Amino acid sequence: MRRAAALLAAAAALAAPSVARAAPPAPPISAPQAIVVAPQTGDVLLRKAADVPRPVASATKLMTALVVLERVGLDDVFTAVPYAAAPAESRINLRAGERMTVRDLLRALLLESANDAAATLAAGTAGSRAAFVAQMNERARALGLRQTSFANPIGLDEPGNHSSARDLVTLTRRLRRNAFFRRTVALPRVTLTSGARPRVVENRNDLVGAVPYVDGVKTGRTQGAGYVLVGSATRGGVTVLSAVLGEPGEAARDADTVSLLRWALDQYRLAPIVRPDRVAASAEVKYRPEDRIELVPARRVTRVLRDGERPAIAVTAPRQLKGPLPRGTRAGTLTVRLRGRVVARVALVTAQPVPEVSLLERAADQVLRPVNLALIALAIMVAALLVTVLVRRRRSRRHAVGTS
Repeated sequence: MRRAAALLAAAAALAAPSVARAAPPAPPISAPQAIVVAPQTGDVLLRKAADVPRPVASATKLMTALVVLERVGLDDVFTAVPYAAAPAESRINLRAGERMTVRDLLRALLLESANDAAATLAAGTAGSRAAFVAQMNERARALGLRQTSFANPIGLDEPGNHSSARDLVTLTRRLRRNAFFRRTVALPRVTLTSGARPRVVENRNDLVGAVPYVDGVKTGRTQGAGYVLVGSATRGGVTVLSAVLGEPGEAARDADTVSLLRWALDQYRLAPIVRPDRVAASAEVKYRPEDRIELVPARRVTRVLRDGERPAIAVTAPRQLKGPLPRGTRAGTLTVRLRGRVVARVALVTAQPVPEVSLLERAADQVLRPVNLALIALAIMVAALLVTVLVRRRRSRRHAVGTS
């Protein structure tokens, strides 16, 4: 197969690049600090004092969850440590010495925001609360959370326990790689089956279950932090994340979160950029130029795009294919660029078998090529001219002999 590659301009289904339309104005919010991001594209759609550090209450437990998930197994069993909770604290009333799986302790931590579960997870994972807090801060530095510091695994107001809207969303992006985390924070409630007795825990994020597209993540509230909510929403394959900090109450916290998540989701779509059923190019069969073989992408490519945004697609493919080749033979490459960056390279394959061409057809193709036809015509003309010259010369000689 001769690969005389040709760079073809993308057309029709192979879309030319375009700039996304201007975003609609952001909804007004009461939170003093907020952020909304689209993690699949990396876009920051809104930020409001997003890098200002402040107490974040039980959103601290997001880092508690990450450290636990990365260091121990869900089926491990921890022994509850003594925990003297204040009357207003959230807890599942673990008795000292009670044994519960890490899976159920994390569910209690993330849904009920149980402080006694946080204390038990910290001790069981690192051996002591102080050692666990050191691990939390080490992980924050590794993730580049510049405005984040931890003084406890619970989120109680304490000097040195703070974060920012941007850091909390960055932390959530990392956590959402974990399937157990994603499933857990999307539950309105769950029954804990380990421990001394079954317990039903409710998700303190009231938006989960009430708003169809909201699937997380974590609430928090203390005197110093105000009302906090790190939110996530998924619709049509598009996920967006938000954080609102320092809200004056639950109603404002929930209203701002829903407004921001809905506004962000409305700006994106999950689109099929490359489809195996769409012809990207074609190549002629060598020695049989009237036959063409369609070239199609070997796989489907989908990407999250902003409203009005289209990728740039270029095709590199051979002009000719020499058979025999089976259907599905690689023959070229399709390159997808989005915002000036290559996001996918896909092999092009033959949609039909490339037939073998007989020796007679090859000879006929050579003979019938325009250049060869021209050469043959020229040769015939030259031959005819030579014959004419020779005939004239003979006639001239005969004439000369006859007159002598």
